[in-house]
Amino acid sequence: MASITNLSLLFLISLSLLSLSHSLTCTSQKFTNNKLYQHCNDLPQLNSYLHYTYDPKKSSLSVAFVATPPKPNGWVAWAINPTATGMIGSQALIGLKNSDGSVVVKTYSIESYGPIVESKLSFDVTQKSAEFSDGVFKIFATVVLPELNGTMVNQVWQVGASVTGGVPDKHDFSPANLNSKGRLDLVSGMSSGDGGGGDRHRKKNIHGVLNAVSWGILLPVGIIIARYMSTFPSADPAWFYLHAFCQVSAYAVGVAGWGTGLKLGSQSKGVKYSAHRNIGIALFVLATVQIFALFLRPNKDHKYRFHWRVYHHGLGYAIVILSIINVFKGLDILDPEEKWKRAYIGVIVALGVIAVILEAITWIMVSKRKSGSTKPYNGEHNGDGRQQPLSQ
Repeated sequence: MASITNLSLLFLISLSLLSLSHSLTCTSQKFTNNKLYQHCNDLPQLNSYLHYTYDPKKSSLSVAFVATPPKPNGWVAWAINPTATGMIGSQALIGLKNSDGSVVVKTYSIESYGPIVESKLSFDVTQKSAEFSDGVFKIFATVVLPELNGTMVNQVWQVGASVTGGVPDKHDFSPANLNSKGRLDLVSGMSSGDGGGGDRHRKKNIHGVLNAVSWGILLPVGIIIARYMSTFPSADPAWFYLHAFCQVSAYAVGVAGWGTGLKLGSQSKGVKYSAHRNIGIALFVLATVQIFALFLRPNKDHKYRFHWRVYHHGLGYAIVILSIINVFKGLDILDPEEKWKRAYIGVIVALGVIAVILEAITWIMVSKRKSGSTKPYNGEHNGDGRQQPLSQ
């Protein structure tokens, strides 16, 4: 009964952590034409992203706007407003599908809240094109901006569910739609919005941090505790509880990281990292099977104890290897500052050095015990604190 209660509690905690979900970062997005931009921003509303390069000498702004409309036949828009912070006065680039299915970018100077009419913008648009795949619009354009007072511009973005006669229909008026606006510094790359651009910047690394801490650090530490502390009779049963605490904590935090990964994928259908995703799914499945080892552990003298140890140890080492591989794949996708990758490498190297040292100490202790008259301790915990010899 206690085991069932503990298992239920563990899964309740895990499910609650699944609610931590955030949007995919623009730094992981790539384009079919392999074009690169100096800056990118995760816009704080509507799961939208802006990539751009600004040439102040030519007053030229090259942009790529990525967004998902509410429905496949909808539309997406990105605009600069030279005179205000809202929609009225904005100079918009709108991506939509024509009746023949072709994808185009149209320009609209938004002068009122009434029906909009395709028109020229207050500044030149030298290039424009659009793509649509997997439910995601990508707008590409190069514009020549008018003389700016500083480096800041007002940006507005939007998505809509339908197009009638080649004209975008009205969008929803949810808080996300109404707050899809902000300020953009063309030189520094910093942006702000009513949804909190700074908070969005912090959120984009949560998925990576959760997985690095859980699968990449806590799990290896738990294995080191079980393998080497258990050789010291005086550490029994403390080593067992430390090991269980590390592994259950790693699983709970890892489930949160896995859940954020699912959310990232569902919100960014046009961006796929198959290897990272597949390894992540495999890790979750293996770790879920592994967590049952805590509740299915037979007594020391049970006939299935040997089979349980093979399953428990084999899965444990496989999970650690896959975890470390996937953390590095995640780092390549997020592309953080080099110091973070070096820090993780330092942690893994340190754990490896500790494991090698403890392995040598363990073998020395085992050798001495074999040469002595007393039977050596096998590092098994029966649940009642009693020690068992290796020969049994």
